[in-house]
Amino acid sequence: MSRVLLIAATTGYQIRSFGEAAERLGVELVLATDRCHVLDDPWRDNAIAIRFQDEDSAVEDIKAAVAESPVNGVLAVGDRPALIAALAAECLELPSSPPDAVRIAGNKLLTRTRLQDAGFPGPWFTAVHLDERLSDLNARISFPCVVKPLTMSASRGVMRVDTIAQFEMALDRLSRLLKGSAVGEPDSSNLTMLVEEYLPGHEVAVEGVLTDGVLQTLAVFDKPDPLEGPFFEETIYVTPSRANDHENREILRAVSRSAVALGLSDGPVHAECRIGTNGVFVLEIAPRPIGGLCTKALRFLAPSGETVSLEEVLLRQALAEPVLEYRREDGSAGVMMIPIPTDGLYKNVRGLEMARAVTHIEEIVMTAQRDQRIRPLPEGGSYLGFIFARAERPAQVELALRSAHSCLEFEIAAPIPLV
Repeated sequence: MSRVLLIAATTGYQIRSFGEAAERLGVELVLATDRCHVLDDPWRDNAIAIRFQDEDSAVEDIKAAVAESPVNGVLAVGDRPALIAALAAECLELPSSPPDAVRIAGNKLLTRTRLQDAGFPGPWFTAVHLDERLSDLNARISFPCVVKPLTMSASRGVMRVDTIAQFEMALDRLSRLLKGSAVGEPDSSNLTMLVEEYLPGHEVAVEGVLTDGVLQTLAVFDKPDPLEGPFFEETIYVTPSRANDHENREILRAVSRSAVALGLSDGPVHAECRIGTNGVFVLEIAPRPIGGLCTKALRFLAPSGETVSLEEVLLRQALAEPVLEYRREDGSAGVMMIPIPTDGLYKNVRGLEMARAVTHIEEIVMTAQRDQRIRPLPEGGSYLGFIFARAERPAQVELALRSAHSCLEFEIAAPIPLV
């Protein structure tokens, strides 16, 4: 039986999806997660307990755990796990992007610098230390601009600012977020932010896999909501993209060339692009698959004619099987990541039956737990749940997602103040 090592921050829906795909393929899934090594298998999943902050020890623990029963491939769920996966793959002599390339891709400032050095067009940008005086920044920034943390994902901490007063407020807000306990151990990336020119335009996301540096596109998603700020909350993804053939070629060309420039070579990639009057600008390329439950929006036709999940395609690719003949199923599909409307304690949702009855809605999954503290962007890093739709055309999918969401009413109580 082939074995694939899956590295992830926690157990969750995406890991379950990989587990189901592995069982279907007859592949043994070996988990490595960032958890307490003192407790004896608290989730009963036989996972290897590692610490992402200690990269050398994490790799050594993985190497020791698979010494007697080697793994045949490595995958990761999440940004930080992607780096550990690359380091482990290098140690185990398995296909993966080089760790240095993964490290660059996981840092927005390093990504901007590498793409600029490679001659790619892009916005002006500068690194700003959180303790810098505003008077020292006047010559380096102009408005409108966007401030970003270096390593967070899902638009967390990303803010558009149009004035120096807004910039000062954003700097203070991001500083409190980065220095908070939820981010983890303080390091240089928690003390620096990226400031870059705001580029008007619309956004798309590209899902694909790299094999020896060659990009195979699995899906291109439109993001039909206007992402103009002050925050950039991602809500709806719809595939296929409604971009014309020329735009699609430019999108894929930009992603492919950017991946090569960053040094990425093997494994899944999730890219975010902004398209404006000056063409396609690659915001970032993450060496991992799309996050959360969003993978459920994607289905693929295998050469045999059967329908398979994205996770199955990725497992096969990790095992060095050819996946060129796998293509996304016909028709359109989409997902809405249900946004968090206000800060507080999640209590309940009403209108689910009505929402599920909307034409073309396939499934609604609420992931927020009762009495869970929820926070909207820019501080928040989660969603209330996910809505999935399938139809013949993208416009039908988008309409279904919006209609279903309009049926939902959320009960959110005020957060309990800290004493």
